[in-house]
Amino acid sequence: MSEPSPTPAPTVTPEPGSGTPHPHWWQTFKRAPRGVRWAAWTAVGLVVVLLVVALAAVVVVRRPLPQTNGDVEVAGLSASVEVIRDDHDIPQVYADTDADLMRAQGYVHAQERFFEMDFRRHVTAGRLSELFGEDSLETDKFIRTMDWRGVAEQEWALLEPSTRDALTAYAEGVNAYLAERRPSELAAEYAVLGLTGLDYTPEEWDPVDSLSWLKAMAWDLRGNMDAEVDRVLLSLDHTEDEIAALWPAYPYADHPPIVSGGGVVDGVFEQNASGNATRNPRRPAYPSAVVDALERVQDRMDAMPELIGKGRGIGSNSWVVDGEHSATGKPLLANDPHLGISQPGIWMQMGLHCRELSADCTLDTSGFTFSGVPGVIIGHNADIAWGMTNLGPDVTDLFLEQTEGDDRYVRDGKTEPMQVRTETIKVRGEDDVELRVRETVHGPLISDVSSDFATVGANAPTDEPGERGSGYAVALAWTALEPAPTADAILGLNRASDWDEFRAAAADFSVPAQNLVYADREGHIGYQSPGRIPIRRAGNDGTMPVEGWISANDWTGDYIPFDGLPSVLDPEEGVIVTANQAVVGEDYPYLLTQDWDYGYRSTRLREVLEAEGELSVQEMAELQLDSTNPMAETLVPYLLDIPDLPSPYYRNAQRLLRHWDFTSPADSAPAAYFNVVWRNLLELTFHDDLRQRTWPDGGDRWFTVVTAMLPDPAGPWWDDVETDEVETRDDILREAMIAARDELTRRQARDPRRWTWGHLHRMNLHNATLGESGVGLVERLFNRDGWQVGGGSAIVDATSWNAVDGYEVTAAPSMRMVVSLADWDDSRWINLTGVSGHPASSHYSDQTELYVDGETLPWAYSRDAVEAAADDRLVLTPATR
Repeated sequence: MSEPSPTPAPTVTPEPGSGTPHPHWWQTFKRAPRGVRWAAWTAVGLVVVLLVVALAAVVVVRRPLPQTNGDVEVAGLSASVEVIRDDHDIPQVYADTDADLMRAQGYVHAQERFFEMDFRRHVTAGRLSELFGEDSLETDKFIRTMDWRGVAEQEWALLEPSTRDALTAYAEGVNAYLAERRPSELAAEYAVLGLTGLDYTPEEWDPVDSLSWLKAMAWDLRGNMDAEVDRVLLSLDHTEDEIAALWPAYPYADHPPIVSGGGVVDGVFEQNASGNATRNPRRPAYPSAVVDALERVQDRMDAMPELIGKGRGIGSNSWVVDGEHSATGKPLLANDPHLGISQPGIWMQMGLHCRELSADCTLDTSGFTFSGVPGVIIGHNADIAWGMTNLGPDVTDLFLEQTEGDDRYVRDGKTEPMQVRTETIKVRGEDDVELRVRETVHGPLISDVSSDFATVGANAPTDEPGERGSGYAVALAWTALEPAPTADAILGLNRASDWDEFRAAAADFSVPAQNLVYADREGHIGYQSPGRIPIRRAGNDGTMPVEGWISANDWTGDYIPFDGLPSVLDPEEGVIVTANQAVVGEDYPYLLTQDWDYGYRSTRLREVLEAEGELSVQEMAELQLDSTNPMAETLVPYLLDIPDLPSPYYRNAQRLLRHWDFTSPADSAPAAYFNVVWRNLLELTFHDDLRQRTWPDGGDRWFTVVTAMLPDPAGPWWDDVETDEVETRDDILREAMIAARDELTRRQARDPRRWTWGHLHRMNLHNATLGESGVGLVERLFNRDGWQVGGGSAIVDATSWNAVDGYEVTAAPSMRMVVSLADWDDSRWINLTGVSGHPASSHYSDQTELYVDGETLPWAYSRDAVEAAADDRLVLTPATR
């Protein structure tokens, strides 16, 4: 077989006067018109410039990537510390003292997430404008008015010495990482902000920076304050009965509370008490030690008032089953807290391990951490596991205040002086802004900085006669503004080894108040509700703002005693489910809240758990992905009964619902159609009757509202008040189905079989700062968009969406975990994004695809399992200089 003929070489002709040959294309180029040659050279130059810029950009975004192998000296360490990372970069830290563990945790958090930490402390101190200019000024004003940073500083004196030591050591670790690095070596965000002209060097980390972030979490979970505002706005043009129809009472018969039975006996909740055992509920005095500490701190601080308030939850699931319901013979515990979505996600997985437990080294815990906060927030140690969902107690109230002049307000017919302070807010590129903050006995006047709450003050119903002028001021009472030792609780949970120690730690968990589920290696399971929950006087049920000029409306100044809060250990049914539903029955003597989640998720979870019998770790994880829509079973029969859709084009869509199993995976055509019908139904039914701020978001409350309406085809809400006709239920359902068919045809396809819920229901993970910059290239660097997911609002797989705005995910399970008490190494976990906060890292979002696909990762805990999974090993050694 002959060799193929070689490709002929290009003909080359020497240029005249030169012995250097040039290819024909060069001769052609030389003969081209001058303008063409200049354009060509310009294009080549532009390509070169773009390549240089691209190379520089790669260098800039990769520069902050941390060292994860080898040795590095760290100031402050007393001995070497190992940081072992698996193939998803999840760190497991090993040290000989608690102090070194905390230093190493601070160091590792700073390696992966320092910009996030720095951003958070600017948020909580009301200093965003220093970085981002006047666009952040209103946020800074609001937070300065509440003085989150000031409260955190007061809390320092309340903490146990061991907690202060941990916070201090953690800060030392953060600062050791910062010490020899320029801002551009810490995070790509600093490099990008530097290109905009920002001249900024981060300050050292202060232990109080860690305490301040707990205020932000409490705000995110603050409770029913929005509902108070909405009720006020609706009271202007709706009757009390109409408003009550939009906020139905909690359906105890349909959705059982977390704790069934029990009662308060002599101030203590007893799970086996029968009937209305509510004798002598005690009103505890404020502990004298706390009072003394507060007085000392207030001598140095310029006035945070005595505020009391509330916390609210977006939603979460957590449940625990005992050994009789577990295939392992030991308890299983599952948790998936639902929070707003972001890139990076809010959690960072980590293990904190003493090589040998001793008086100086007490930690052997693993789980989900907050960057900027020492310890593990949710997870397990060698003896117990714990999970959290938001309790949702009513710990905020809005007080209407009658003001006289600039600085006085009315109190029982007399005027009293307000507390007034001035805050100076530095604004990038602008002059400093002076903020005058006024406070009454109830709290700061948030109406001074919020137009929404100024409207509430102007329009809130009151029996007070006379001319209001521009209306009443509004003060916020919120328990998070009262200093408390919540940081003690975090480390207390990390160290607890049994139920009694767990409850002792929970007693310090003030805000945000959480439902705590518990399991231990001895086979016990339990539930405890902690938190500072105010005792209100008669006449104030927390659902509407109250007259602040009548002292009888004030909170009593006491909290529900911890021992009087609901708890249960080893319930007879062997299962505990918490999903933001009512905590306890109507006979409970204290007011927790009137605004519970309506219990659809908790009921679905309990139904499945009771039907399954013995559950495996895998079955627990699968249950977290349950996408059954609880509204579908109620509404679909009504939709199928609409007989006269105008053409086969519309009836083809309706037929999707006939054999639907009511689940909502991302690839479901019936779920897509149902959810679009639901959104249109809400708009057609309520937008004509309600103010825009109060339009339905489509969540659990609206499931309950519409369920109550459906049996009455001529109910008043069905009529569209903007037409001359009187519409009925079937008119609205028909119009919603027609509109949904047309909408999905425009958005996806004419063939209904090609529709998918995930195409509409996308999860876009945005960086909280530069991901919202408006600059396309920057946003593409920091954001991770377009994830198509299943689930929905009030569904166990709680990928929430707001029907006012569209179908995009607004909140989701921020992580998922299942803990096996039989073998810690059989446990599973997954994060929404990844460990890293650096967009150039392969671990920035490496868990997201697994999360979207419903997968989890193995959770190594024992040293052997950690070593088997090891991918990188970094040894931190004491600094020698």
